Amino acid sequence: MNSHLKQLIDLSQVDKEIDAFEPQIEEANAKYEAALAQKGSIDSDIENLGSEIRDEELKKSKNELHLAELSQKLEENSKKSGEIKTEREMKSLQLEEEIAKEQVTFANEEIERLEKIIESKKEQIEAAKESLVELEANLESVKAEVDKKLKVINNDRQEVFVKKEKLLGKINQKGLSFYQKIRRWAKNTTVVPVVDQACMGCHMIISDKIYADVIKAEDITTCPHCGRILHVETTQE
Repeated sequence: MNSHLKQLIDLSQVDKEIDAFEPQIEEANAKYEAALAQKGSIDSDIENLGSEIRDEELKKSKNELHLAELSQKLEENSKKSGEIKTEREMKSLQLEEEIAKEQVTFANEEIERLEKIIESKKEQIEAAKESLVELEANLESVKAEVDKKLKVINNDRQEVFVKKEKLLGKINQKGLSFYQKIRRWAKNTTVVPVVDQACMGCHMIISDKIYADVIKAEDITTCPHCGRILHVETTQE
């Protein structure tokens, strides 16, 4: 086999090994990122609940203020009752009192309703904070586990990088440039085997002549259909 072709085949295998580390890193980080996302969600829930509580307390304050105004009005009406001179004035004052009392009842009911909502939301916040404490404690162990996995992956990846550097030091620069040009679009299918006289990159059948050149492996042969570098695997050969 042409030595330059052998170098490109070896380089393609090393590049595949390097690319294979990315999904491993993503998988290792996924658990920690999921825990962080959950923490962010709980933090957001607590913040939203706090904002809702402030809104409900503002509504409660307005009702309490209105209740104080109604109480003052009823007190003033009580004083006015001694000054009534006509039946018409009496009926008008009674109507005002009835409306004010209805409003007092409504305000009290609304305050009670708002207090229950506020209390419920405070309980939700406490439950969320408890979950957050538990999650944060678990987050440390998850981070430690992820860091351990990443350390192993990075050590393995560094070994492959060293292997690639040694290979690049020996490889023909013209061949390397040709390989890198194809790899820009073909990625890990830059160098592919021929199986049953078909390119395993585009799965198109190649001619007998090109197939013979691939088998001889005296030079670098590319697929006439897709341009990938072709070779025959040792078992086939």
